[in-house]
Amino acid sequence: MIELSCARCTIQYDAPGGIPDLRLDKDLRTERVRAFYKVAPFPGYPVRDSLSGLRARAGRSAFAQLLDRSIEGDAVIVEVGCGTGQLSLYLATADRIVIGADLSRASLSLAQDAARRYGLSAVRFVETDLRAPGLQAGCFDVVISSGVLHHTPDPRASFKALARLAKPGGVIVLGLYNTFARIPLRLRRAFRKLTGVIPFDPVLRDRKSEPERREAWLRDQYEHPEEHRHTLAEVQGWFRENEVKYLRAYPSPMLADEPPDNLFAPLEDDWPLENLLAQLSWARTLGHEGGLFIAVGRRRL
Repeated sequence: MIELSCARCTIQYDAPGGIPDLRLDKDLRTERVRAFYKVAPFPGYPVRDSLSGLRARAGRSAFAQLLDRSIEGDAVIVEVGCGTGQLSLYLATADRIVIGADLSRASLSLAQDAARRYGLSAVRFVETDLRAPGLQAGCFDVVISSGVLHHTPDPRASFKALARLAKPGGVIVLGLYNTFARIPLRLRRAFRKLTGVIPFDPVLRDRKSEPERREAWLRDQYEHPEEHRHTLAEVQGWFRENEVKYLRAYPSPMLADEPPDNLFAPLEDDWPLENLLAQLSWARTLGHEGGLFIAVGRRRL
């Protein structure tokens, strides 16, 4: 078994299975979420998977392609809340150093197994809690956390811990459930409670022949024990509180705006009323897949 120690306080940390356990703080609500993902790690892998298959899936995601194009080829990246590591693995196919961190050892084990299958050596996976990440502050060019903060007891406090990981001038990519875009799924969830049936969920329909991945989506979206929803204005407030300059959101919060060439380029305009109207439209454009939106900021020098 590998053992690691803190360079400052010399505390020892175990690494069972080669995955360091860097959890610094444990509480009941967090452990409940950890136990939840032990049953059905999210997102799952297809039955016959390969590196070319991973790239093909990423090729169907406009956001994954945009993120990959926007990050320098020699960047040091941490994905906090990496789940089963598919985005971390995709970004590691360039000459980058990638750390994938997650609360769920079951998910990390799947990620590590995939890294071995794919032959990717520039990615490492560690077990830690977003609220108190066992990673050195100010070390990363890009900090990514998508679909995770809204499952923590206090997302605002969790963001404060997350922001510290970025270098001065480093970029933070934050994905959260949007208050308005989440409405369609919440309606489907309410309908399920009343009738036992989930109507109009395209992800469940597409995964009909993949029972494990279908179950992972079902649990994550309809049965999660901890969930919060946020507006863009709320997240912009978090950025200001933590000396992070807001750059843009994805999809664009500007009506009729063209997709960006660079995810890290600041928007030319930021009008709160237009932001609100754009978010209302996200219920239609993002609602079919759960209502996740991205906010991007740069830590001030």
